[in-house]
Amino acid sequence: MTDPESAASPPIYHFCGVGGSGMLPLAPIVRAPGARVSGSDRALDAGRLAGKFDYLRSLGIRLFAQDGSGLANGATLVTSAAVEETIPDVVRARELGLAHVTRPQLLARLLNAAAISVAVGGTSGKSTVTGMIGWMLHAMHRQPTVMNGAVMKNFVSPATPFASALVGDPELFVGEVDESDGSIALYRPAVAVLGNISLDHKSMDELRSLFAGFLGAANKAVVNLDDPEARALAEALPADRLVGFGLDAPGATLVARGLDLAPDGARFTLEAGGENHHVTLAVPGRHNVQNALAALGAIHALGLPLDQAIAALARFAGLKRRLETVGVAGGVTVIDDFAHNPDKIAATLATLTAQPGRLLLMFQPHGFAPLAKMGDELAHTFVTGMRPGDRLYLSDPVYQGGTVDRSRGSEWLAAAIREAGGDAIHLAERAAIGAALLGEALPGDIIAILGARDDTLSEFAAELVGRLAPSRA
Repeated sequence: MTDPESAASPPIYHFCGVGGSGMLPLAPIVRAPGARVSGSDRALDAGRLAGKFDYLRSLGIRLFAQDGSGLANGATLVTSAAVEETIPDVVRARELGLAHVTRPQLLARLLNAAAISVAVGGTSGKSTVTGMIGWMLHAMHRQPTVMNGAVMKNFVSPATPFASALVGDPELFVGEVDESDGSIALYRPAVAVLGNISLDHKSMDELRSLFAGFLGAANKAVVNLDDPEARALAEALPADRLVGFGLDAPGATLVARGLDLAPDGARFTLEAGGENHHVTLAVPGRHNVQNALAALGAIHALGLPLDQAIAALARFAGLKRRLETVGVAGGVTVIDDFAHNPDKIAATLATLTAQPGRLLLMFQPHGFAPLAKMGDELAHTFVTGMRPGDRLYLSDPVYQGGTVDRSRGSEWLAAAIREAGGDAIHLAERAAIGAALLGEALPGDIIAILGARDDTLSEFAAELVGRLAPSRA
């Protein structure tokens, strides 16, 4: 006989790596319906990023050292891709015989269980597209649950400073999904959104197979027909399941015409269903026009009115670390940006070089493995995207331990850029780069800090603004 008290007990989850960009938003979504949630993180143990962990505590999430002490009988251990089998939390979970799921496995359970779900994939732009969709649905009073990999500025408040999740109706679920570990194959969304396909974590053949499966598993597929790889997959889909979008592609369901790109946003005319709509964006760049088309395509696929969505989209404030202006001091603008692969860096450089002012860039590669896989493409992107007079400083890659091959580092990338005619300097230490940037910056310049997998980059950007202010007084 089942004990009524035990049957009513809420599920227990322990998030190992709870401060990660994919873990932090998932924890409050799981916590909201009443689950007991705890977590650990190496950054917490190191005393870094205190604000993030204070926020998690404010949501009722208990935090422990990453030493196995947070595991309780009956708990399910949730781990991110960065967690090794030898970490004490994982070892302790095995000793206790606890269930163990990965972050994408848990996310897939939630998304696939929803009556209406939107999964946003692609090499670049998926966080922004997810944020746009979530904001439009929220503004249209649809009460979505949104799981994003970046902080959505529209939902930031004193109580929610790390708003990468929006807790709403679990039956309307919008999620950013990742192909880097192959987990995109787990999702069965009502609407799958595919923005683009380019070299990042996997080979192109692997990416084609993964994204084809992703689109094939959905009831409706919203696909960027301007992207050759995405368009090739779209051509294999039945017409009644495809919502194509683009700026130049013939046959698209949603088309942007008459682009007007400005430093602080964009305007265009949307042609959809035989009607024209005027669209205004408060986020800059051609890439954000494509992101907007993807988000509006999802709204169209859900059968919701575009005019209401477009009115809300004009108030979309963007995401943290996506071409985010951290501050201006003494005429120098400091930008914080997540760009880390060739496509993202190209989009960032195209947007920033369309504005007046010299670029002083810092780029921190997000690992040694990505440099080994896409180093040549990264070098080409910087050489072709920077103007004469722009300057690039490269710090050492993110390294969190392990046995990864470190033979190709930032000094190699700097040499490859210089050999191709670009301007790049490798300085291993961030402090030396900060000193160089501050020493060179003149009124009218833009300092841009680029990189992923390291939240302290945002702290570094803010520190530069603070150091610029007195030096320019």
